Amino acid sequence: MPIQHYLRMIENASVAQRCHATAALAHIYLHSELEHDERCATEAVLTLLLDDPSPKVRLALAEAFSTSVRAPAHIVASLARDQIEISTYILGRSVLLNDSDLIDCVAGGCGKAQRVIASRARVSPTVCAAIIEVGETDAVLELLANTQAKIMPVSYRRLLERLGHIAEVRSLLVDDERLPADCRHMLAVRTAEALCQMDIVQALMGSRRAERITQDACMKASIDLVAATPIEEYPALVEHLQLRGDITTAFVIRVAATGKIDFFGAILVALSGYKHSRVRSLLIDGRPHVLGALLSAAGLSESTHSLLCIAVQAWRDIANGKRKLGLHEIVGSMMAQITDMDRHAETIPVAANDDMLSLLNGIYRDAIRENARRNMLLIAAA
Repeated sequence: MPIQHYLRMIENASVAQRCHATAALAHIYLHSELEHDERCATEAVLTLLLDDPSPKVRLALAEAFSTSVRAPAHIVASLARDQIEISTYILGRSVLLNDSDLIDCVAGGCGKAQRVIASRARVSPTVCAAIIEVGETDAVLELLANTQAKIMPVSYRRLLERLGHIAEVRSLLVDDERLPADCRHMLAVRTAEALCQMDIVQALMGSRRAERITQDACMKASIDLVAATPIEEYPALVEHLQLRGDITTAFVIRVAATGKIDFFGAILVALSGYKHSRVRSLLIDGRPHVLGALLSAAGLSESTHSLLCIAVQAWRDIANGKRKLGLHEIVGSMMAQITDMDRHAETIPVAANDDMLSLLNGIYRDAIRENARRNMLLIAAA
């Protein structure tokens, strides 16, 4: 049918007739072998239909072009910025929209448009970053539920900074296997903070006790996180903890005492500036005085050196099969060392030793309770 006929019909046709003509003309453009002049004229008419006052006509255009790679790119881009009932078809399906188009639609679109983009079969890292930066909460939740979305670690960090206080976001992140180790730590911290701020917790414990328990829980969560973190992610996790100020003497002692020696090494690499190979060699077979030099280079107080050396040596013996020790026995040896230090060294402040003894007592009690739980499970399973 000549293009002129379509133009004359569109001028005086009803909405239903214009919709039918639009669908037919789009089908011809996509599936017919047209001469160059005919294709240009057809494309011109389809472009004019973008200005049709009826959204039903533009919807017919969107339905026809939403899944085709042969659709005119400028028409697809215009339909993507139309009212939401029309743009949904294009935003959710069209492969002709590039990242720039999608980011523009995220920034200028409504929450529903953002959700449609977040649920696309492929969402690039840059589009994910845009949704996380400016998207509404529902759009971010849709993105997290989309296992095909390519969310980068830096975007996860920004997400936790911006929306980590929202329970639904935290709930989805807990089961997200793509979440890097440092972000898992941030997630644990945001969860603990949310619990601490609950009215019922404040009423039952008071703000000071709730804060203290929260800090202790975050430290334990950090230690548990190490066990589930691949070794290659240790440097990033250490850097994250450093920036937060979480790598304290108490944390380092807890890491060594609980046998996280590889992570202990990663901390020493970051604090001392030594190469990883050098630190690893010293932890495997370095003598106490050499280990002491490494700990000094890492900025750890001399009063901690003997405790850390005891822990390292104990875990060495376990790794080499020389001894069979439980965590509570290793911590017990460290506690005995503090008692001996108080008996013979007057230059060491008693308060500092009391703090370390209190820390080790807590680890010791936790180890005993964990052993009891494990034994009860074994008895129940027998």
